Amino acid sequence: MKVYVAGATGRVAHELIKDLVAAGHDVIAAARTPENIVLSDISDAATVQDHVTTVAMDLHGSVESLAATIGTSDAVYFVAGSRGKDLLQTDAFGAIKLMQAAEKQGATRFVMLSSLYSLEPAEWERPGMESLRDYITAKFFADHYLVTSTHLDYTILQPSNLVEEPGKGTIEIGDGAAMTNPIPDVAGTLAALLDHPNTVKKVVRMGTGPTPIDEALEHVE
Repeated sequence: MKVYVAGATGRVAHELIKDLVAAGHDVIAAARTPENIVLSDISDAATVQDHVTTVAMDLHGSVESLAATIGTSDAVYFVAGSRGKDLLQTDAFGAIKLMQAAEKQGATRFVMLSSLYSLEPAEWERPGMESLRDYITAKFFADHYLVTSTHLDYTILQPSNLVEEPGKGTIEIGDGAAMTNPIPDVAGTLAALLDHPNTVKKVVRMGTGPTPIDEALEHVE
């Protein structure tokens, strides 16, 4: 597939691009500063040249400008984020404009990296959620739009706390999932979603667990 990754300078995107290339996909790596996209640790330089294209993308821009960067992509990932600096224009409305651009271009598969409980405001009162309130509110509006106002074949992935640890290649899906996720496991799960049509139109909650990623995704209902 030709796969578009929005937010390609981020930590998750870095691992995601490597996983997508390893799976045989062609990647359009999109970011506001494409010169900062790191591809040097994909060991085969020829693989990068043949299978990864970097493009400048501005989530503050128009739907038309975003659509032009998506081109003929089959699937679109939103893994961008402002890290709290620009939640409305990037994390909320930027995501919505990218959805509109995907539909405009006919890219039906859309994978959203979101946050735990993004669509369940009643859960935001849990201890420890206070510092995430503005971020999760932005994700709520983006995710709600994706579910209710598009015809995209979406999957919304809701990891809990991302940690800078080596990936285990195993996860747990559902309400009992652990409250941490090594970044490589989140990226690996995002990449694997393309091979699991049963995850279309689903919100998938994940954490660290004992089950290999593909096996865990096979049981999403």
